[in-house]
Amino acid sequence: MKVGDRVRVKDSVVVYHHPEHRNQAFDIKGIEGDVIGIASQWRDRPVSANLPIVVQFTKKFKAHLRENELEVI
Repeated sequence: MKVGDRVRVKDSVVVYHHPEHRNQAFDIKGIEGDVIGIASQWRDRPVSANLPIVVQFTKKFKAHLRENELEVI
């Protein structure tokens, strides 16, 4: 997976920061978005992030996810 790939959430992932469902449990399974970043470095140091893939779903909503929760379209 790389920056620019179109992806879909294939597993059930519950988030609480979706703009239309603020502070409520919301399952994002099946939602499509674009990979905008991969968290592998911070201030020129390598890091091992738990949720390394940053996906932009809408203008106001992005999320950090694991690679096994996504599928490339």
